[in-house]
Amino acid sequence: MGKTVHLDVLRPADTSRPRPTLYLFNGTNAGLDVKAWKTQVPEVFDFLGSKDINVVVPVGGLASYYTDWRAPDPVLGVNKWKTFFTEELPPLIDAALNTNGVNAIAAVSMSATPALNLAIAKPGLFRAAATYSGCVQTSDPVGQSFARIVVASEGGDATNMYGPPGDPLWAENDPYLHAEQLRGLELFISSGNGLPGQYDVVDGRFAEDPGVAGFVVDEVYNGTIEAATGYCTRNLAARLAELGIPATVDLPPNGTHSWGVFRDELYKSWPVLAKGLGLPA
Repeated sequence: MGKTVHLDVLRPADTSRPRPTLYLFNGTNAGLDVKAWKTQVPEVFDFLGSKDINVVVPVGGLASYYTDWRAPDPVLGVNKWKTFFTEELPPLIDAALNTNGVNAIAAVSMSATPALNLAIAKPGLFRAAATYSGCVQTSDPVGQSFARIVVASEGGDATNMYGPPGDPLWAENDPYLHAEQLRGLELFISSGNGLPGQYDVVDGRFAEDPGVAGFVVDEVYNGTIEAATGYCTRNLAARLAELGIPATVDLPPNGTHSWGVFRDELYKSWPVLAKGLGLPA
């Protein structure tokens, strides 16, 4: 891609022997602003720091869906993230961190789609995958509209990613359509449903805008997003069940697109990730 990619890395307390690695992805903003794991819920890293693993958090790839785009974008530039994450980065991480070659991936919001796509693209690279509040459908009208809105939110044009509506690339990069290829992975998928939950309070820790007026804006915006991701997650859960592919599915009765929700779901997903990483829960 001709880019320097920053990685936040957390090492285990004891590095005397090789350890497994968790790749933890941010959402649309790609860790480039305050909407990131390390700024919103830093306690996640205290939790993961006790798990005897390496944690690798990519920073960059704004609204890119971490995929290989068909063409450079005037705003978002050249994006060949699938190649980077499946071919280029893993051997560098394995060598630099002296890993044992066992990996898992966990991803929130936008990155849920590429988390599963990367696992599909490189069988065996990841042994577990967890997605939180994402919409992994990309080829149907709802999923494609969602993806276009996400890319456009940062000034990009998703036509440069997968082409115009109906282009085969949209279907080729739809984990829902290719769910059979997730067989054998330890899977955890989750989403709220858009209804207000325990973290939706005026001027609360995870409020994005101040006051009552800001609360209303947040609830409408984040509630709508989570309603969409809940719809997609239920569809994926049904598809996996139809195929007889085991997965842990968590669909709480409320929750908006909130970092409190994402944090809690990561905690819930740990037993699934740990199993894939060969560790005790």
